[in-house]
Amino acid sequence: MDAATTTHIANIHSVLNGFHEAAANADAERYFGYFHQDGVFLGTDKNERWSLEAFKAFAEPYFSKGKGWTYISKERNVSLSPDGKTAWFDEQLHNDKYGNTRGSGVLIQQGTQWKITQYVLSFPIPNEVAKDAIKLIQDFERSLSKLPN
Repeated sequence: MDAATTTHIANIHSVLNGFHEAAANADAERYFGYFHQDGVFLGTDKNERWSLEAFKAFAEPYFSKGKGWTYISKERNVSLSPDGKTAWFDEQLHNDKYGNTRGSGVLIQQGTQWKITQYVLSFPIPNEVAKDAIKLIQDFERSLSKLPN
């Protein structure tokens, strides 16, 4: 790996570490500052695809009360495009409420800064329990479709 790639990857780790630290500290300005203006956040619910402005509106009531969310990165992989202007990552995270989670996403270089264009938070399901988890989700979704409008 050449020096430029090593520097880019170190900077991306710094961005992602700062992103998680800002969320834990309910620092909205810093947290949302890591996003590209067209960034999106995909949450754990299938309907959670937040534009930056929508995600800010969602988070503001929490952050304004000093309530953030803490996800600690336990392992992270970062890859860089050949031109060095786009990066993608996946990370194993831990959260006290949810346990083991996964973050993944894409960053682009904007000037000298790396900006998150997409962040995906998900719950990894062990293969050994996937069938039961999927059934639980399907049963839940069926129950919603039976509700009166």
